[in-house]
Amino acid sequence: MEVNKRKLLLRYRIALGFFIFGLVVSGITALPLQWELSILDRWFGMTEYIDPGSTPWWRTWIALVDQGIIGTYARYPFFGYATDWLAFGHFVIAAFFILPFVDPARYRAILHIGLVACAGVILLALVCGPVRSIPFFWTLIDCSFGIIGAIPLLYCLRLSRKIDDLL
Repeated sequence: MEVNKRKLLLRYRIALGFFIFGLVVSGITALPLQWELSILDRWFGMTEYIDPGSTPWWRTWIALVDQGIIGTYARYPFFGYATDWLAFGHFVIAAFFILPFVDPARYRAILHIGLVACAGVILLALVCGPVRSIPFFWTLIDCSFGIIGAIPLLYCLRLSRKIDDLL
């Protein structure tokens, strides 16, 4: 019985660790946004050698976002502060998941709150994406963060109940 509990706890912690890691990485990527977009634009975006009319829409979109960030940061550098806070928010949210990582039974409610937040990501993307003129395909990418985040949380909820049953 103890061996089963340890195996379940290990699987639980791997899944929740993956979720925490994803939040931290997502937060880290919000910090050097201008640098990241310039790399994406060089890899996939527009160059002076490409005819915009024959370019896939997503390449044009990356170039547009890159130019928007460059122009905004040049004229209003304080707007970058918003992504600093976005990153900080990801780090704080990740920190809350340390509690259920340590004690799955006692802090199971945090997993439920995380699932609500994942649903909120999808709702926000579907509502605010069109309002902010975000291409639908990009909105679907944003929605995928909520879906992908919910998978390990649902798995952890299932495992936490099994761990409780073994106590």
